[in-house]
Amino acid sequence: MSSAREATPADLDGCVDALAEAFADYPFTRHTIAADDHVRRLRACHELLIREVGLPHGRVHVIDGPDGIDAVAVWTPSTPAVEEALTRAAARLAELAGDRAAMATAAESVLAEYRPPTPLWFLAPVGVRPGRQGRGLGRAVLAPGLAAADAGRMPAFLETSDPVNVGIYRRMGFSVLTEIDLPHDGPRTWAMVRPAR
Repeated sequence: MSSAREATPADLDGCVDALAEAFADYPFTRHTIAADDHVRRLRACHELLIREVGLPHGRVHVIDGPDGIDAVAVWTPSTPAVEEALTRAAARLAELAGDRAAMATAAESVLAEYRPPTPLWFLAPVGVRPGRQGRGLGRAVLAPGLAAADAGRMPAFLETSDPVNVGIYRRMGFSVLTEIDLPHDGPRTWAMVRPAR
């Protein structure tokens, strides 16, 4: 199995391809991004977040496969630069959410209440192409980010709306901080944290 490497701007399209496949039917994005032209909107959201936030202000790791990038992990630190980048992206993200913009805003507002105020590394998003899942690629693409969090003595934090992921992350040292049913009949979402080791 290939090991993870740090992504470059040249990897942007490959990262978006992999994440669009991985998140095609993900409960959170189905709830917060309009069904109309959903795949294009989803791709644009991932592209914006990687280009404007992940690559310049965080860490993006990838695993290459035979037909392109198979796995992607985007980590962002809790810094003013990341907050400013997210603020700049907010209007475009709301536009991409379409008729689900109010649901996206409500979900973000609820989830923000449970995010630890201490410095941390935030995992969002991570994905493995569906045809390549079950081969340890998710764990492998997360390893460099977790190692960086440990080296900086910072906790790692994530949110997932897939109950299967909860067990996977628990095996990687995360514990459930809270479990929330998102507003507007949104999916159940788990906030999880992993202390620095």
